[in-house]
Amino acid sequence: MDTSILTNNGVDVNHGLELLGDMEMYNETLKDFLTESATRVPNIINFYNAGDITNYEILVHAQKSDSKYLGFTKLAEMSYNHEMAAKSNNVQFISENINALIDETNRIVAVVKAYLGM
Repeated sequence: MDTSILTNNGVDVNHGLELLGDMEMYNETLKDFLTESATRVPNIINFYNAGDITNYEILVHAQKSDSKYLGFTKLAEMSYNHEMAAKSNNVQFISENINALIDETNRIVAVVKAYLGM
């Protein structure tokens, strides 16, 4: 596993290591992120489409937290913005920016899969 795959795609691996301790824990946490993303992303979309902003907020908050731990700086920031929009019931912001959030999530998932050799 070549960490340059991550760093060349904007992942702050050093930040993740500061929080998680070592590469073994970091890699395990990356795998957990992939597992969670397989259901989280469709659920984010489903909650948005259903107008269930409360559960949408919960999922983007979880994504923000995972992203911060793993050094996915851009995704963490985007998820935070969606969390704050959901808290204030700013559905317009969410509607205008959900595609970018999903695209960045999918991009990070692809980067992680490439790094893990999947």
